[in-house]
Amino acid sequence: MRTMKAVVFQGKDHIAVEEVPRPTAGFGEAVIRITATTICGTDVHIVRGEYPVRPGLILGHEPVGVIEELGGGLEGLYHVGQRVIVGAITPCGQCFYCLNDARSQCGGPLGGWRFGNTINGAWAEYLLVPDARANLAPIPDGLDDEDVLMCPDIFSTGLSGAESGNVKVGDSVAVFAQGPIGLCATVGAKLRGASLIIGIDASQERLEAARRFGANVTLNIHDGDPIPEIRRLTDGRGVDVAIEALGRQETFENSLRAVRAGGTVSSLGVYSGKLVAPYEALHAGLGDQKIVTTLCPGGKERMRRLMAMIANRRVDLSPLVTHRFSLDDIHDAFDLFSHQSDGVLKVALYPTPVASRHQQGSEASVVSSQ
Repeated sequence: MRTMKAVVFQGKDHIAVEEVPRPTAGFGEAVIRITATTICGTDVHIVRGEYPVRPGLILGHEPVGVIEELGGGLEGLYHVGQRVIVGAITPCGQCFYCLNDARSQCGGPLGGWRFGNTINGAWAEYLLVPDARANLAPIPDGLDDEDVLMCPDIFSTGLSGAESGNVKVGDSVAVFAQGPIGLCATVGAKLRGASLIIGIDASQERLEAARRFGANVTLNIHDGDPIPEIRRLTDGRGVDVAIEALGRQETFENSLRAVRAGGTVSSLGVYSGKLVAPYEALHAGLGDQKIVTTLCPGGKERMRRLMAMIANRRVDLSPLVTHRFSLDDIHDAFDLFSHQSDGVLKVALYPTPVASRHQQGSEASVVSSQ
């Protein structure tokens, strides 16, 4: 039996590198050899026991790789050796939810999220991809692995915050939390034409990154309640759209407090426990506000569009990759990322040893003005 190296969830606060069986492709499936992947905040929730998955599962849901094996039904569509990414969400394209434009919910609530949730994920040398016809997205020539590493989840999710919030040209937008997803939401707000983008966070380093990613104004919550300043900047109304990108009661509540009557709260955070909407911020339920939630859009066409933005230099997300580790060093990588140490934004994980495990991101602008 052929085996591979993989990072396995063994229980709350316990992951380990193990030798496990290597997958083989059935009909409509593909196996890709992972060349790069990364750690997500959702993985942190899983390891901490805040989101349940079964022990023995391989974690990770952001794969970049090379096609190693193709199952039946994919002839003429792809070829072995082709460089591809796969979205964190892998819709089948045929079920009730997919055909009703809810592809992230494929098969039922959260059903499109399979890697590292219900099937083995990308923290491994090889990955089995279901419904490959709908989910393998070839990488354009000229782009390297780190150029597209944010596309499977972080870029798709962050951008969807602005899309679901229906940000329009000239809108004012507040983005609460400027971690990787919040920074991509800031990018999304700029791409959608927002005239005023306010980034809010507790980290001065991340607020400086928010400026580079498109925020006009940044507010540090250590300096006090950001809501009065948000209202001052918007002639007392509040923002048109508030994007919540952390998944905590306080950021959800502040998003409601920040948005104008008739505005939209676009929620991207992963919540655990009870979530409360304050009476005053909700205007007793009569403020014509919208609260929308979004699970990362996936599928090959979404991935193609995101990579086209990068290939045509409309967006450069490479500054998000601040640190690099091999899978063998997963404990060090996870500890650094989960504790937000050393200015980390995103960690690139490689199946093979990495010569340099640390590199701070570029100071360059990440959204082209062209």
